[in-house]
Amino acid sequence: MSESSPQMRVSDAERERVAAMLRDHFEQGRLDDDEFNARLESAYEARTRGDLEPLTGDLPERDLAHVPVEAQRPATSGNGAITALRGAWGAWVGVNAVCLAIWLVTYLTGVGTAYPWFLWVAGPWGVVLLCGSIGLAARGGNSGTRTR
Repeated sequence: MSESSPQMRVSDAERERVAAMLRDHFEQGRLDDDEFNARLESAYEARTRGDLEPLTGDLPERDLAHVPVEAQRPATSGNGAITALRGAWGAWVGVNAVCLAIWLVTYLTGVGTAYPWFLWVAGPWGVVLLCGSIGLAARGGNSGTRTR
């Protein structure tokens, strides 16, 4: 019979180890009073490893609150903000190309005036994008990290 068999009898030390784990999870708020007491009683009554496993099977092995914040962040390429900004500039270019084409066609056919109304679309939007680009460049190109 192997060491990790669920039919393997448990020692007092193993019961105590599971009881200590349950106490930690209770203190961290993962278990309420009734659930903690029921699991603790089952831990002390356990005869085999198969009796102990379900008592902690739905609980994490280590507390994520103690893991450093940097380790909790998913690994990213750091280009998310740059990619979003490139997409915004692409939309700006596309929309303003259409506006310029409409203005140019209406002006050349005599239907519209010489007033460059398309600049009211391009100007404010372009200023906002330019400010965002400058801000991103000032932070080093990655909005997800902070310099210390």
